[in-house]
Amino acid sequence: MSYGASAALQAAVYQHLLADPGVTALVGSDIYDAAPPGTPPGTYVSLGPEDALSRGDCTGEAALFRFTVSVVTDAAGFGTAKQIAGAISDAFLDADLALTRGTLVSLNFERARARRVGEGDQRRIDLRFAAWIDD
Repeated sequence: MSYGASAALQAAVYQHLLADPGVTALVGSDIYDAAPPGTPPGTYVSLGPEDALSRGDCTGEAALFRFTVSVVTDAAGFGTAKQIAGAISDAFLDADLALTRGTLVSLNFERARARRVGEGDQRRIDLRFAAWIDD
């Protein structure tokens, strides 16, 4: 297994979301790969945790990366968060991410979890995707 494509995947995911008109129409440039500095905006997207599993064999190195993209909002109800989460999910349908290392074999939505956070005044949806990368 090689974990070497992890940084390339993160950069490609970030750039892909920033370039997607459906996502940016809803959150603008409030997409972060680290915690937003200072007081965060009321609604934003954040790249979250990932897990990597070896999928190499005698033909070469490969890894399955399961990564999370989170939508966080202080908007009332889950409607706003679900619109943004849907746009993110749609952005990755048939996406051909340009990686600086490795080759993206597949990218699939796996699951989502919606919940209230903090004192219940924020909504959060964590979307989990799986990316298979040959290195």
